[in-house]
Amino acid sequence: MAGPQDMLALLQALLSHDNEARTQAEQTYENVPGPEKMVCLIHAVRNMDAPVEQRALAAVLLRRLFTTNFDTLWPHIDAEMQKAVKQELMTAVHQETAPAVRKKVCDAFAELSRNMIDENNDMQWQEALKFLFECASSENPMLKENALHILSAVPGIFGNQQAQYVEVIKQMLGAALSDRTHPQVCFEAVKATTAFLVNNDKEVALLNHFKELLPFLIQGITDSVVAQEDDSALKCLIELSENVPKFLRSHLENVFDLCLKVVSDANLEDTWRQLALEVIVTMSETAPAMVRKFAKFIPLLVHQVLALMVDLEDEDDWSLQDVEDDEDTESNPIAGEAALDRLACSLGGKTMLPPIVSNISQMLQHDDWKYRYAGLMAVSACGEGCHSHMEQMLNNIVDAVLPFASDPHPRVRYAACNALGQLCTDFGPNCQKKFHNKIVPALLGILDDEANPRVQAHGAAALVNFSEECPKHILVQYLDPIVMKLEQVLTNKFKEHMEKGNKLVLEQVITTLASVADTAQDRFLQYYDRFMPCLKYIMENVQNPAHRLLRGKTIECISLMGLAVGKEKFMQDCNQVMQLLLKTQTDQDDLADDDPQITYMISAWARMCKILGKDFQQYLPLVMGPVLKAASLKPEVALVDSEDMKEMENSSDWQFVTLGDQQNFGICTSGLEEKATACQMLVCYARELKEGFAAYSEDVVKIMVPLLKFYFNDSVRIAATESLPYLLECAKIRGEEYVATMWGTYICPNLLKAIEIEPEQSVLPEYLASFAKCIETLGKGCLNDQDMGSVVTLLDNLLKQHFVRLVQRQEKRKDEDYDDIVEESLMDEDEEDAYVLSKIADVLHSFFGTHKESFLPVFEQIMPYFVKLLLPDRPWSDRQWALCVWDDVIEHTGPVSFKYKEFFLEQMVASITDKTAEVRQAAGYGIGMIGQHGGELYADVCAECIPRLVSVIEHEEAKSVENAPATDNAISAVVKICQFNSSKVNVEEILARLVSWLPILSDAEEAEHVYSYFCDLLDKNHPGIMGQNAANLPKVVAIIGETLHRELVPEDTPLYQRLLNVVKQVQTNQDAFQVCISQLTEQQRLALSEALTEAK
Repeated sequence: MAGPQDMLALLQALLSHDNEARTQAEQTYENVPGPEKMVCLIHAVRNMDAPVEQRALAAVLLRRLFTTNFDTLWPHIDAEMQKAVKQELMTAVHQETAPAVRKKVCDAFAELSRNMIDENNDMQWQEALKFLFECASSENPMLKENALHILSAVPGIFGNQQAQYVEVIKQMLGAALSDRTHPQVCFEAVKATTAFLVNNDKEVALLNHFKELLPFLIQGITDSVVAQEDDSALKCLIELSENVPKFLRSHLENVFDLCLKVVSDANLEDTWRQLALEVIVTMSETAPAMVRKFAKFIPLLVHQVLALMVDLEDEDDWSLQDVEDDEDTESNPIAGEAALDRLACSLGGKTMLPPIVSNISQMLQHDDWKYRYAGLMAVSACGEGCHSHMEQMLNNIVDAVLPFASDPHPRVRYAACNALGQLCTDFGPNCQKKFHNKIVPALLGILDDEANPRVQAHGAAALVNFSEECPKHILVQYLDPIVMKLEQVLTNKFKEHMEKGNKLVLEQVITTLASVADTAQDRFLQYYDRFMPCLKYIMENVQNPAHRLLRGKTIECISLMGLAVGKEKFMQDCNQVMQLLLKTQTDQDDLADDDPQITYMISAWARMCKILGKDFQQYLPLVMGPVLKAASLKPEVALVDSEDMKEMENSSDWQFVTLGDQQNFGICTSGLEEKATACQMLVCYARELKEGFAAYSEDVVKIMVPLLKFYFNDSVRIAATESLPYLLECAKIRGEEYVATMWGTYICPNLLKAIEIEPEQSVLPEYLASFAKCIETLGKGCLNDQDMGSVVTLLDNLLKQHFVRLVQRQEKRKDEDYDDIVEESLMDEDEEDAYVLSKIADVLHSFFGTHKESFLPVFEQIMPYFVKLLLPDRPWSDRQWALCVWDDVIEHTGPVSFKYKEFFLEQMVASITDKTAEVRQAAGYGIGMIGQHGGELYADVCAECIPRLVSVIEHEEAKSVENAPATDNAISAVVKICQFNSSKVNVEEILARLVSWLPILSDAEEAEHVYSYFCDLLDKNHPGIMGQNAANLPKVVAIIGETLHRELVPEDTPLYQRLLNVVKQVQTNQDAFQVCISQLTEQQRLALSEALTEAK
């Protein structure tokens, strides 16, 4: 490039409407060396004779140069040029008057300033700060605006000198916010103040110091609303609500008054009304307890939200359309519905439900269909957030919604379907258990609405919601009418599809059929042949690209039906289905990356793998390509400033996270769901095929391990970690050395690092569970000393965090906004922490199970935590999981554990009778382990524990659902003491009571121990078990009948056969057998009858 004139020509070409000329200009621009580009752009900005459009573009390109190329550009130009660039920019900011150029020049100045702050937070361009203050104190309002705009863009511009300037900054912002003579100065001050406060959101003292500015800030935002020129000031209120909500507390009434006034003003543009609503919704999410303190505003807020939901348009052909239109996310009804959902979730049912119910009751009686529709959609929106309070009145809610399934207006019927479906999802399976006899007939009636396809399709969709959470035994009661209706609709709509190409209802009814089959499982067998021919026909013959979704849903339905009925039945169609799938697979090149068939096909292959088992291995070479491709998808990411983000954020495919100081990280979310599905399918293949998947284990490990740090999507990370133990199992066929290398050099260090840095408390337990399974898979010696040291450090940090988080929650309980709903969220955090602790216990369990007493020196390094967790003042979940760890110590180290008795034994014995069932269960199991593995050293302890255990077993509530697991473990503990450690126990006295304690109700593991001993005693005709003159025989048969009914002993075990033989022995005396049978419950009798019949 020859010089500045050439740059002007290039800028003109970049602005060209001719695509070819513009593309060529972009290539030319990219080839200009950085320093030359910078100098020419500054000349273009400063050339007052150049057209405004060219100068504005030059300023934009200059900013982007500083944003994306600074590190490779600035250090390579000499100090003189650097000084000149800075000076020219300051001059441009000072002299530019064209509005289109001025702000863009300020943006470039701001970006250069940002880059002048070094890694020590030292500002290297002191002249910029001096210049900023000079502009801010100028009499020229444009210069004030410029200074404030720059501060908005780089609120951290003062670097580590901020503290010495803080009073000056406050005065500068205060003066500008108070400037009612120049509204634009005030509006820029609102933005600058907001940016500065958000940038200092953790500096409590600074925020308190700046609270004096709040009235002026709110007044400035109010003035901007009145002016109706620029909504950015109102957006500032959203930013404050999101980042520093408590800063607004002292003037919250003013904020609510302003926002509700804007929301209620139908004369304003919808975007303004929705932004005002977003302020309150965001604040409700970030500071719910504070908002609840201002309860008087909630009824007004709910009324306005519902008013937005009523703002619907009449569309005569709405219900006739063959497509579900993408909802207009910017419309008032959708914005209102989303706001109601978020408000309910954040503020809770106690606050939100009363005003919602009182409004909805009136809306449902309204003559205008729009009110009835909005009322029903409101029911759908608030179920998740108001769950516990709505559950208490679910009967009334269902009865209120049901009549509208036959409302004269189709859109109201649609909303009724929506509400019923959402109730089934939010309150399933209880909703299905209680109201199936009302909901199913209503939805089947909707399926007859042939005249309104959108309503008919939504009825079928609601049936999916019903069946997904419905217990199998309830759904099978309705299988005949449901299947008959689905068959009728499928037949009619398939015919309609062939004639007219209509597809909406057909797609949905196929999805509904798949869901029903999935829940019904083997009970769907009798209906299978009525649907499979039609589904195969669709799969084979529907090839129109417009019907890709229909084909995808059909593929899903076929695979789910096959999984439901099992391999034996499905084999009649399996070959043809596999060939059709393979044909689609081989035509993969013709499918676009966003073709919905790909995701459906990936999932279908995994189901085929489950159906066929080892027989699926032959298809792996054909199916792995697309799965690996989807799992390897790398999302498009971008680091952009706020200006560029504004251009991109209208795309639904992009999501942004603000990193601070106006920098934003964006990710293109398109394809992430498909990636997660593919990763889950790889888990399925590894789990089902085991060594049959060995050939792919290395490739899949190389994909999965990096995904442990794929923070864009939780499901991807969870699938990645879940796959690792299965992949190690697969690889075992390739030899120990291969597995050891894969684990030691690649999987283990990366998994440990991922556990260390995992940001989500909900994902962390999955990582720990995976690590525990890996240890169990590989066994003793799988970790070297360095890795074992890393494990200790990791567990130490996690346990420290556990204690710290509890203290933090106690502090939150002292907060001025603490209330019962805050307590609910804190209890949720308690549960999260308890779940993480349970997985830490699983990790230790895996080590003790594989390493036995050789693990004790490692355990001793973190043992103090498990002593502290046992203390009586700890939460019950802490004591439960600490006991589980000590249970493992006893079980796997036997008598050696006695040397630690001072750390756990007293608490374990005391916990046998703890008020919490979970603690009693863990203690009971531990005492059982002492009896079985502790040896003579623990004989006195065993004797001491018997009375405590008996008191638990013989408590009047011992057999309740909540207490049964603890009771089962107490019975088992007594049995183990009698069997293995009875030197100081009166066994005969105990055995005389054993029959009265049985049956075991829930714990299959303890059932095996107890009933094995029980059968040993029966084999010896032990009088304590048989009773005098075999008086206990009916009770013995009832115990076995109940055990078979509860399926606690697997059929393919010797113990099952021993129990059955006892009954057969009784059966040889028919009189005695009939007496026993007559005393059984119907369930016990049926279980025994089926078992005896199958045994013949």
